[in-house]
Amino acid sequence: MKRYWKIAVLANIKNDDEPKPEGVPPDAFADFDHIETIDSLRAALETDGHTTTFIQADRDLPYALRDVQPDICFNIAEGLGGDAREAQVPALLEMLGIPYTGSRVLTNGISLDKTLTKRIWRDRRLPVAPFQELNIGDEPIRPELKFPLFVKPAREGTGMGVDAKAIVKNEKELRERADYIINSYQQPALVETFLPGREFTVGILGRADAKLYSRNPEWYEKDGFHRFPVLELDTSRSVTPWVYSNEAKSKDVGADGSPGYFCPADIDPELEKKLKHLALRAHQILNALDVSRTDIRLDEEGNPRLIEINTLPGLTPDYSDLCLQAKAENIRYEDLILDILYLGASRWGMLAPREIAVENGKKK
Repeated sequence: MKRYWKIAVLANIKNDDEPKPEGVPPDAFADFDHIETIDSLRAALETDGHTTTFIQADRDLPYALRDVQPDICFNIAEGLGGDAREAQVPALLEMLGIPYTGSRVLTNGISLDKTLTKRIWRDRRLPVAPFQELNIGDEPIRPELKFPLFVKPAREGTGMGVDAKAIVKNEKELRERADYIINSYQQPALVETFLPGREFTVGILGRADAKLYSRNPEWYEKDGFHRFPVLELDTSRSVTPWVYSNEAKSKDVGADGSPGYFCPADIDPELEKKLKHLALRAHQILNALDVSRTDIRLDEEGNPRLIEINTLPGLTPDYSDLCLQAKAENIRYEDLILDILYLGASRWGMLAPREIAVENGKKK
């Protein structure tokens, strides 16, 4: 099998100096990546002998792929709009028969839709806060929803549409916020019970046969998954207290107004076990592949409730949550990126499985 590959890194790039188009919300394109992240990704991939190129995931992507003809794509593209934009690039790559990393079309389409994701988790008995989707803004509110409530866009990521006003304390504030979300983001508003407890995020890496293809098989447990250390987000000290907003996320780690990032989180072993179990189940139920990161918050009684899953987690070194979790257990950025690459490549038959050592007649 071919040892070194031509890898295309696919992403949408943000330019903070460029004025935003008219009619888009102030935090539009917040989930796009900076070019420095792409440079870090490419450098990490090239440490194992591969060549890389960056392709902007815009409307010219099909033609660029035809010209470049990559062996595999490292996909972190967010898409260009619509209700399942994170599924656009995977769908194109599937159609063209080009291998790529990370979750496939349906999972990326569902995971960005927070309401649908919660319905699926709820139906599979995973704990979520009471919620309701508002399409026009004046629908009757379900009786199980008690103030204070939390209101955000139903189909955005990276804290978009989330600020200090996301917490609403009465009917008037709720209707005003729902109208703002629906009109500004051109999508439904998700309303859910506000969770006042501690907030955590848990990364998952691998799948059942991960040990066969990883350069670091010792990372993975018997079921093939690696649970990263739990990261606690202390939003009480952030620029938007108790709200993990886009404004708070945009600040450098440790900067004034940024949340506190504590990894491993100082929590009871039983809670740690529960959080990791929930993150893995959230990943599996949506058929996520190879890598994801799930956000969880405690309710007023201290019970964990799933908030959302990110099947395209940020990969900016020393900044993105998943990278902070990897760093907390001394996993090098380069090794993290290469494992995501090889897990993806192995699904497309690009890697031969490693030989499993045999001891006392049993596979290790």
